Amino acid sequence: MAKVGRLSTKDAVLFLCDMQEKFRPNIFQFPNIVSNASRLLQASRILGIPQVLTEQYPKGLGPTVPELGAEDLKAHTKTSFTMMTEEVEKELQALGNPKQAILCGIEAHACIACTTFDLLERGMEVHIVADAVSSRSQTDRLFALSRLKQSGAYLTTTEGVLLQLVQDAKHPNFKEIQKLLAHPSPDTGLLAFFSALQTSLSL
Repeated sequence: MAKVGRLSTKDAVLFLCDMQEKFRPNIFQFPNIVSNASRLLQASRILGIPQVLTEQYPKGLGPTVPELGAEDLKAHTKTSFTMMTEEVEKELQALGNPKQAILCGIEAHACIACTTFDLLERGMEVHIVADAVSSRSQTDRLFALSRLKQSGAYLTTTEGVLLQLVQDAKHPNFKEIQKLLAHPSPDTGLLAFFSALQTSLSL
C-alpha cells in the first residue's frame, strides 16, 4: 500500500524545537513562526497528542519564549543540533514509540534538518510544518525544506495539520480546533519560497 502520510492522533508526537529568546531578533518571521507553533501546541493538548520540547544551550541562548505557551513542559536541554538526545529517545520509548512526528521550530537548516534525518532513520514519518519552521536566512530555509522533502519528509502547514488530525466536522473536539482556525495563518514567506523553488526546478 502506498505511504501517503495520513496523520493520526494515536500515532503522533509534536516536536517543538528551540524557540528561544536569543533567536527572537534574528529568525525570519519569528513571531508568526511561534504563533503557529503555539496553535499546534494548543491543538495537541486538546487532542491528547504528546509533546517534546527542546532548548539549545539555554545558558547562552535563553529560555523558550513565553508566547509559545509551553511553561508546563519539561525542556530537554541540548548542545547537539538534533533533538534526538538520549533523554528524548527515552521519552519516545515511554510513549510507546510513536510512528509520526509533527515538527516545528528553528532553525530549518540546522536543528530541524538534523532532527528530521534522525527521525527518518528511526523509521518515523516526519511532517514538517513549513509555516512553523524558519531560519535566519530565507535561502537556508528554502533549501532546507527542499532537501528534507527529497529525504522523505512531508511538508505541510499549521492549518493542514489541524484539519488532518480531526478529519471530520463530527469529531468530538472539532469545535475546539475550529476556534484555532478562526484566523488564517499569517504569511511566513512561503509563497516566495515556492515561487523560488519552481523557478529553480525549471532551470
